[in-house]
Amino acid sequence: MKNKEHTRQVRDTAVKKFKAGFGYKKISQALNIPRSTVQAIILKWKEYQTTANLPRPGRPSKLSAHTRRRLIRDAAKITLDELQRSTAEVGDSVHRTTISRILHKSGLYGRVARRKPFIKDIHKKCCLKFATSHLGDTPNMWKKVLWSDETKIELFGNNAKRYVWRKSNTAEHTIPTVKHGGGSIMVWACFSSAGTGKMVKIDGKMDGAKYRTILEENLMESAKDLRLGRRFVFQQDNDPKHKAKSTMEWFKNKHIQVLEWPSQSPDLNPIENLRKELKTAVHKCSPSNLTELELFCKEEWEKMSVSRCAKLIETYPKRLTAVIAAKGGATKY
Repeated sequence: MKNKEHTRQVRDTAVKKFKAGFGYKKISQALNIPRSTVQAIILKWKEYQTTANLPRPGRPSKLSAHTRRRLIRDAAKITLDELQRSTAEVGDSVHRTTISRILHKSGLYGRVARRKPFIKDIHKKCCLKFATSHLGDTPNMWKKVLWSDETKIELFGNNAKRYVWRKSNTAEHTIPTVKHGGGSIMVWACFSSAGTGKMVKIDGKMDGAKYRTILEENLMESAKDLRLGRRFVFQQDNDPKHKAKSTMEWFKNKHIQVLEWPSQSPDLNPIENLRKELKTAVHKCSPSNLTELELFCKEEWEKMSVSRCAKLIETYPKRLTAVIAAKGGATKY
């Protein structure tokens, strides 16, 4: 009882001296207690206006404040299992749910890392330049664009997922990827705000001649089906076969305007969103061979709603704004 009374008197005296203008060092010397103790007393008084022991909401945390800060700092770099092992190595053995609870309190939540192409600084600058220069374009301009892309679609899908911890509505943690790392079939497809255009399977290795054949047989027909008129704008990425001299001459002869496009800019192309939805829908169909895979791809592509396509184009200015905010880097799109 005497010890508790003495402790209370020391705390009150420390606060009185602090109010009188004494520093931590002088208070420590006067009361013959460590400077760190004085600091703890004053900080508690500043926060709660009292130095008395406050009721605690349950059992004290098993992890120190230092360990909790380290967990939050390392969460962006390693997995939950690795975090658990690292805390055990320093003598703080806790359950996974304890670590999750600490991360949740700091606003971090487990998410599947999105796969994004590796973007160099020069690519970011180009994306930023494109977004800035087109931010003021009218909605009607984007309705005249026919968007295109080639993509691989795997028979059994890509199940390699990696979970990361990040704050809500951010895209800070992504897994860098490279294009076309092998797969089942390759397809070319296009769409506009009026709906989806043609989709064709690419047989064998794609080269400039094969690409021009695809355009010859599908581009103008898609534009006609979607009622884009003769003065539509065609979007393609900067793949060498797309930018080949003979291909660009083909566009010129056909009087087709090609949209200048920055390299490595998937977040700028709304067809990427449809591609993701397509893969999800196709794999729900559970194709058992490549013939079924191709069939399901074309069926699901035709099923894409006009309203979904229109929404992607209607919100395109928001996409540009997000790219500008990310300084050309990855966005939620």
